[in-house]
Amino acid sequence: MKKWKIIADSGCDYKTLENLAKDTEFVSVPLTVQVGQETFLDDEKLNIDQMMEIMYASSSAASSACPSPQAYDTAYEGTENVIVITLTGTLSGSHNSARLAREHFLEGHPHVNIHIIDSLSAGGEMDLLVYETNRLIAMGLDFKQVVAGLEAYQQRTKLLFVLAKVDNLVKNGRLSKFLGTVVGLLNIRMVGEASAEGTLELLQKARGHKKSLSAAFDEIKKAGYMGGRITLAHRNSDKFCQQFSEMVLAEFPQAQLEIIPTSGLCSFYAEENGLLMGYEIG
Repeated sequence: MKKWKIIADSGCDYKTLENLAKDTEFVSVPLTVQVGQETFLDDEKLNIDQMMEIMYASSSAASSACPSPQAYDTAYEGTENVIVITLTGTLSGSHNSARLAREHFLEGHPHVNIHIIDSLSAGGEMDLLVYETNRLIAMGLDFKQVVAGLEAYQQRTKLLFVLAKVDNLVKNGRLSKFLGTVVGLLNIRMVGEASAEGTLELLQKARGHKKSLSAAFDEIKKAGYMGGRITLAHRNSDKFCQQFSEMVLAEFPQAQLEIIPTSGLCSFYAEENGLLMGYEIG
């Protein structure tokens, strides 16, 4: 039996975690994406390219659904200490499912420690929180120390997104139809952030690739980025990630950057050429 479990729903882009701390297991609890009559489970077997092709070819509305409390209940089994990181509770029921499962699970397993963190975010910022959880566990800290360290760390992380398409965010009520129309015209990229309340907030409307690069870099510096870790979770946006990384390293050579593909859920919301970037401030 492993001593620790790090659990994240698929608002996090990791399906596996490299360099796991000793006695630690990482579990991804998948959300689902519904396109017409087809349901896609966002696990390691999902063919994301195929899902996106079907979604764009379909005239039916597409939507996402959170994991059930039972899925979390099962994930909690077989360990002493559980850290759970969920998609923002303002946009998904995943956090509530994890909380309900915790209440049920502790009735039969009162000695297990379970702490649930509402990321108030998605994508790259969730990835940072998962990475930091593993790092704190690897330091040999106890459960309370890991929780305290994570809560302090979350105050130093933010999410910036750069989106070229926002159809699904508009259809699912995450963004206004007006903004959707603006982004769809004139090669506009929407640059925004996850707010302190976990909602999506527009910061800039940048026209074209080059302006979106400079807008994104300006925004993270404005928010307090000083050369810390950045996770660039992207959907077929390799050129942007490469050029953005070069911009960051030119000014902050000590920066640590990780570039990873978005999960099925994050691909669904970020859409083609979209980016969900997590970064540290201070």
